[in-house]
Amino acid sequence: MIESKDNKIFKKMKKLKTKKYRDLYDEFLVYGPHLIQKAKDSNSVIEIYTTNEAHEGTLISKELMLELNQTETVFEDLALCKKSIKKIESDKVLILEEVQDPANVGALLRSASAFGFDHVFLSHKSADIYNEKTIRASQGSIFDVYVERGNILSFIENLKQKGYTILYADAHEKKINEENIVKKALILGNEGNGISQEVKEISDYPVHIETKTVESLNVSVAGSILMYQWRD
Repeated sequence: MIESKDNKIFKKMKKLKTKKYRDLYDEFLVYGPHLIQKAKDSNSVIEIYTTNEAHEGTLISKELMLELNQTETVFEDLALCKKSIKKIESDKVLILEEVQDPANVGALLRSASAFGFDHVFLSHKSADIYNEKTIRASQGSIFDVYVERGNILSFIENLKQKGYTILYADAHEKKINEENIVKKALILGNEGNGISQEVKEISDYPVHIETKTVESLNVSVAGSILMYQWRD
């Protein structure tokens, strides 16, 4: 049983609450039975820790578990997981340009999984998918989709060479009707600034959601609607 704050495993897991150490170790934490099962199904679990003797895993004191928890809800179980890449070829790609709220990114990953956008690309300044808020908002969808991060302009150009039509969400511009798009990528922009002009210039055309009394929708809401609209 882990009871001491000087325990090496505990000290390491506490560090994993920050992105710096998640990147250093290529490991992260998930909490609660649902997310732990999703991690197990994807073969990402290194070890499970629990305060409940009746549960699977290495026992840890309630006091130490409390220090490791990151929400008001205190979980009995957590899993130490390894980052793993589940590469998926998909005709539908979701691209996030500097979407910085972890809850928005997590919700979008969940919708991407639901509507078949199995490949998700994040620009460098988008939120960390291994942030606890991102994982929780995704309801474990980080384990179901292929997520990569890099230079967004290079990524878009590469998709275009592969025959993808590049769509970008815009609160004002109308979409051009085009039928029978087989391979598509949908770009969603930063919560405050939207999509950069340089990304728009290399994209094919905008897509738009008509609204009545509000100018625009939250990025995770808008993205979910657009992914549903463009799921076929």
